[in-house]
Amino acid sequence: MLVSDTDTPTASVPPRDGRFDVAAARRRCLELRHRILDLSRNLAAMHIAPAFSCLEMVDAIYFGLMRRDRNGASSDTFILSKGHGCMAQYAVLERLGVLSSEDLELNCKPEGRLGGHPDYGTPGIEASTGSLGHGLAIGLGMAYADKLKREDRRVFVLVGDGEMQEGSVWEALMMAANLGLDNLVCLLDLNDFQGLGRTSETHPHFYPIVDKIAAFGWEVASVDGHDAGALVDAFQSRRGGVPFFVVGRTIKGRGVAFMENVPIWHYRSPDAEEYRIAKAGLREVGSGGGTAPGGGS
Repeated sequence: MLVSDTDTPTASVPPRDGRFDVAAARRRCLELRHRILDLSRNLAAMHIAPAFSCLEMVDAIYFGLMRRDRNGASSDTFILSKGHGCMAQYAVLERLGVLSSEDLELNCKPEGRLGGHPDYGTPGIEASTGSLGHGLAIGLGMAYADKLKREDRRVFVLVGDGEMQEGSVWEALMMAANLGLDNLVCLLDLNDFQGLGRTSETHPHFYPIVDKIAAFGWEVASVDGHDAGALVDAFQSRRGGVPFFVVGRTIKGRGVAFMENVPIWHYRSPDAEEYRIAKAGLREVGSGGGTAPGGGS
């Protein structure tokens, strides 16, 4: 949503200023994981592990990076390109009051308005995604349009490492710096998994990723994707002038021990006993991102 002429956006602040509450973010993400697990009981299958992988990144975008006007409306845009991780976005939007609890309870139900992937037109959703590889190109178009119109808006896009195999992602990466889109930010959920196996096994030459992105003229940072403070600090510490890319090293299924790095949990809901164990074992996640090869420089 664009900010009006009379509204003054308040920029997000880095954790070193003491105003981005990292401890609160950890507590919030624990509560959001509980919420997502509870909602999984309503469906035969849900993309729980992809949502848990990117949850801290989505939380950091909404609570630490996106600017808001005095009414709480965002003056920036977020596109979840890895649309199957939408439960993370839905849960955060519920927390912000954009979606209702009923919306989430009716997720994927005939009488509900939420589906298994984000749908444009739903409150808080800026683009329909789920057909992988399109989100960054859509975000690039939005960022370019804002540049042409001299709009003060930043566009955040979150992609998965599985969808990085799509050629359209690389076309957008190559074009962004050429267009001078310093208002475009891409975050990568680097959990080293796609739907049925490890990305490093199916596409080993994908790594080292940082060097490849930097070669296209982006400024790149590599951080622990489960550390919201590190994510916000990386953004606030950027040099600027070029598009910004954040590699977030993550663990698929993070927070539930028996789901972590286990492919079957890409799209599955727990049975009654698994649900009980998962709920009992959930703890705050602070750091300890994934160890995908080439996550650094």
